[in-house]
Amino acid sequence: MRHPRSTLPVLVAASAIVLTACGEDGAEVGEAAAVEYPSEEITLYVPYAPGGPTDLAARTVGSCLDEDFEPPVVVENREGASGSLGMQAMIQGGNEGYSLSLIAVPASATNPLQEDVGYTNEDYIPIAAVTEIPSVLAVGEGSRFASAEELFQFAEQNPGQVNVGVPGATTSQAMELQRLAELYGIELTLVPFTGNAEMTTALLGGNVDAVFINASQDVLENIEAGSFVPLAVSPEERVDYLPDVPTLAELGFPELTNSVSVFGLAAPAGTPDEVVQTLEDAVAACLEQPEVVETLGDQYVPDEFVGTEDFQARIDEIVEVYGPLLQE
Repeated sequence: MRHPRSTLPVLVAASAIVLTACGEDGAEVGEAAAVEYPSEEITLYVPYAPGGPTDLAARTVGSCLDEDFEPPVVVENREGASGSLGMQAMIQGGNEGYSLSLIAVPASATNPLQEDVGYTNEDYIPIAAVTEIPSVLAVGEGSRFASAEELFQFAEQNPGQVNVGVPGATTSQAMELQRLAELYGIELTLVPFTGNAEMTTALLGGNVDAVFINASQDVLENIEAGSFVPLAVSPEERVDYLPDVPTLAELGFPELTNSVSVFGLAAPAGTPDEVVQTLEDAVAACLEQPEVVETLGDQYVPDEFVGTEDFQARIDEIVEVYGPLLQE
């Protein structure tokens, strides 16, 4: 059970803000030029395929905003290039507040550190986090590894002979396992997949020895069914819905605590502060609604609301930790 979040005032997202046009000399043109936000359809891009945790977060929040904003909020999947195509679409949509994206941190922050993906971390504004999902290292039923200690000991003695599925080459799961090799000399062979569905098929089919995967609801269901056996989780502290599973820090890897996927709303850089504030308030109000929390998963909604400033700090930390690794 999550600890109760701070009590937030239930903000009415439908309370539109007024953006007043200004002349070249900075003077207001007049009330006739005032424009309410939102005054037209909002597109919320999902940079991943339908059906995953990012898609769920986007559609849940998009539906909530759609109820509160008079113009509709349309959710559009634009998957490809590890999430970069969706980010590009958002940025190209303009910075008036009508082109948004559900970002998946760290992936959205690490992509431009590794290669030219058509955007940088200066090209978007994180508005608010929606869910936080830790990673879990899991093996299949009947695995030769009964514990994380056994898996890591074998990998240390047999470099590269343990295959671990990860949800993409630039994800936090991949980065943390690369750091496992750099910092602790335990070398695993990483096998990138496009998401949880592919990783699940690979593990159940015996095509990989383990997966380091978002502990989303589908994964928890496999754990409950006994198809997945969890060996370790990624945050600094144990998660209350997997209370018997040790953290990587507990297992002797105190630096490996950053593999937590944060899904949240973002807008292109240059979006007016008033619009960003309206969207931040609207997400805060959505996350106070019991039906929204239930759909997202009570265990995944942050205990404390993560607004623009804190979300940006999270991204800055990811860039600081993973940047040197990606730019080697």
